[in-house]
Amino acid sequence: MQLAQQAPQLYNLPFLHRQMVETLGIKNAAKLIPMSDDQKPADPVTENQNILMMKPVKAFSYQDHESHIAVHQAAMNDPKIIALLQNNPQAQQLAATMMAHINEHAGFQYRKEIEKQLGMALPKQHMDDMNEEEDENMSPEVEYAMSQKMAQAAQALLQQNKQQAAQQQAAQQAQDPIIQMQMQELQLKAQEQQRKATKDQTDAQLKMKQLEIEAQRIQSQQRTAALQVTATTALGQEKLKTQRMVDGGRMALDAISKERQYAHDIGVKAVDNKGKKDLAMQQHLQNKDATNQQHQQSLEQQRTAIQNAPKEPKKENK
Repeated sequence: MQLAQQAPQLYNLPFLHRQMVETLGIKNAAKLIPMSDDQKPADPVTENQNILMMKPVKAFSYQDHESHIAVHQAAMNDPKIIALLQNNPQAQQLAATMMAHINEHAGFQYRKEIEKQLGMALPKQHMDDMNEEEDENMSPEVEYAMSQKMAQAAQALLQQNKQQAAQQQAAQQAQDPIIQMQMQELQLKAQEQQRKATKDQTDAQLKMKQLEIEAQRIQSQQRTAALQVTATTALGQEKLKTQRMVDGGRMALDAISKERQYAHDIGVKAVDNKGKKDLAMQQHLQNKDATNQQHQQSLEQQRTAIQNAPKEPKKENK
């Protein structure tokens, strides 16, 4: 007992006291010194009552530990209970007992969640040192392999609990008016940023569309200019061809006209020469006729003169 008093945290004091009472031969030691191993499963409210009456309580592995913890924490935070315990000299001990019992439930809950992560049940392990004979023996190899799997399961459980804690904290903060105002401000800023981003995107799309339209306009102008050049070139070539044809026709007409003029001039000259010949011939004939007439007249005059000349007397032949 002296050693237990020097280091009470190292000893199971209820069990030690019961052994002493039994050694002294006192009857009903179990009723005089109740222990947690003697307890039967109870609902969380009954457990709260036992703790307030400083009776031992015990958690069992198959209980709904989350619900038990919620009920125990609600009792600890209940302002009526807190007010009643303010002047109670056993208040600290009651609070310590409650926390120890909550931790017992938390340990079982943690074990259940690790088993859920592993997908298998862990070896049975009695939580009381007085029942070590009920524990399942585990070889070092099995313990080593289980430890590695437990490490992975513990990390996965840690991440899951962190996410849940973050979600709960976010939910609590969402109910705070100041946090709500801040969230609204953040939402307004986010909406403004989204609006600006949408506007910038829309402006960029409009700019791109304008650039596309401008590029299409330039291409259209270039095509139109190319068509105009092609049309102008073709028109110029056609005009040149037509001009050449006109010039060729004109030259042909000029040649024909010149030929006709030449032929006319030759015809005129021929006619003129023939006329001159005819005129000369006519003049010659006229002159010849005049000469003949003159000669005829001369002959006529001579004939007349001969006829009119006096006749000589005929001589007689002797």
